[in-house]
Amino acid sequence: MSIAEKINSIQNQIRNHHCQLVAVGKTKPVTTLIEAYETGIRDFGENKVQELIDKYEQMPKDIRWHMIGHLQRNKVKYVVPFVHLIHAVDSVRLLSEIEKQASKIERPVNCLLQIHIAEEESKFGLSEDELFELLYSQDFLQCQYVRVIGLMGMATFTKDTKQVRKEFRTLKQLFEKVKERKDLPSHVQMQELSMGMSSDYSVALEEGSSMIRIGTTIFGSRN
Repeated sequence: MSIAEKINSIQNQIRNHHCQLVAVGKTKPVTTLIEAYETGIRDFGENKVQELIDKYEQMPKDIRWHMIGHLQRNKVKYVVPFVHLIHAVDSVRLLSEIEKQASKIERPVNCLLQIHIAEEESKFGLSEDELFELLYSQDFLQCQYVRVIGLMGMATFTKDTKQVRKEFRTLKQLFEKVKERKDLPSHVQMQELSMGMSSDYSVALEEGSSMIRIGTTIFGSRN
């Protein structure tokens, strides 16, 4: 199947789910990503800052770039000027750095808070208690340029669909719990729930994902 055919197949699956497809091009050359762009894809994700910058500079400027990987604080300044959405914010310290860099150029930056839902220790993310602690922390309340627009999470990498479903369902329930709060800071709006990758996006769709991050299924294995 061509890249266009693969994208078309995914778009057909997500059509009834009001879900956004983010094409993840990590390790793939710009020429390959342009094939996806030519099918109409405008949301692209990268998990490494340098790769994100390189592709941003080479590709059309109507692309919405998603930083989907773990973001180190010392690299925030490089992505803040152009990034559309930072997916994996997992600490107040990282949010504070995003705020600091965004305030320098007076540009609001949309972020998702990463929640730890997997049974794997290697995954980053906040617990439920840490999430609420962050949302009402003094450092976060003082932010003027950071916008938290939802949550993201990564399920355990396993063939056990029941476990993956349970983890995604837990994240969806937490998303709704936050959304129902009447006293949220004004710069928090629960709009996006980013969950689901090539191996588990069909389950994520069934459990209420509004954004899936797909690389291998579109572009093949990483180089």
